[in-house]
Amino acid sequence: MTNVLNNPLFREDSGKLSQYEDTISSMDKIDYKLLNILQRNADTSLDEISDKVSLSRNACWRRIKQLEQTGVIERRVALLNPAKLDLHLKVFIQIKTAHHNTKWTQKFSQTVAAFPEILGVYRTSGELDYLINAVVRDMAHYDGLYKRLTSELTLTNVSASFVMESIKDTTELPL
Repeated sequence: MTNVLNNPLFREDSGKLSQYEDTISSMDKIDYKLLNILQRNADTSLDEISDKVSLSRNACWRRIKQLEQTGVIERRVALLNPAKLDLHLKVFIQIKTAHHNTKWTQKFSQTVAAFPEILGVYRTSGELDYLINAVVRDMAHYDGLYKRLTSELTLTNVSASFVMESIKDTTELPL
């Protein structure tokens, strides 16, 4: 997970995230087209990309490199099918804690980072403190994850919601 304020792309000047604003203001329609193509399929060939955006191969390559250097493109990945890998159950784990000090937060961060089943961890506002997105084989696998998590951390309340149907599940950002 990338924290906006820890990202070298961002620098705080007079209350503004100036480098972020500079990056956004320097992007044009072609940059957005490139991003849309790449976020749908990062394996799209440079020739195909250049045809779709009506630029030369070299101009596309330079723009993509610039988007990577400025941090707009963080990385390129392969999206795997969880069911084909025997990971059939997606779970959202809601956590409440009575601890909000730096030491506990660091231990929490290190602990959840070590669980390969955990795909995302979010500190939230409202009644919950944290929301965890995880994927497991089955209920027994979740139970093991739950037991490991609660044995390593002091938590006030842990509850889980299991996904019965994915209606929309995407990594594409709205550009």
